[in-house]
Amino acid sequence: MRNNIAVFCGSSLGNEKTYIKNAEQFGIALAKQQKTLIYGGAQVGCMGAIANKVLEYEGEAIGVIPQKLIDVEIAHEGLNELIVVESMHERKAKMAELADGFVALPGGAGTLEEWFEVFTWAQLGYHQKPCGLLNVEGFFDPLLEMMDHIIQKGFMKREYKDLILISSDPAELLHQLDTYSMSHNIKWT
Repeated sequence: MRNNIAVFCGSSLGNEKTYIKNAEQFGIALAKQQKTLIYGGAQVGCMGAIANKVLEYEGEAIGVIPQKLIDVEIAHEGLNELIVVESMHERKAKMAELADGFVALPGGAGTLEEWFEVFTWAQLGYHQKPCGLLNVEGFFDPLLEMMDHIIQKGFMKREYKDLILISSDPAELLHQLDTYSMSHNIKWT
């Protein structure tokens, strides 16, 4: 069972209501399944929406935020726990340490960077935790097409893309995380 789920998502709302709606639905699913949200600690954007729903449905939410971003991202003061760190590197390391699995929801460069780091760590065998994408309205389709292009050009093995758990349904994605088993050879071993 994967109980602590690290979620990477936007500190913005995006320009379609479906992004906030799906962040809220994912938060509700986390709370109903008694999973702890591990996330970036902000009260704004999709980040705030997911945390608010987890808390509204009596779930647990733990934020990890660098001191420098407390004012910029407007730290969420209603969390079960807010861990303040010195840098983005520490934020990502702490989130990875606390998490049993990782999910990206729609977001920008920061969301992608954070998710790709833990996905790369899985490829390299630094962890055996699942990495999923909540593919809201096909948001990640262009990214998955880019991965196919990278595979076609010989820069990534197909088996690494096959590690990615993908669903547009929050409950289904959480089920995939719960039943995940690492099934590839670690790169360079």
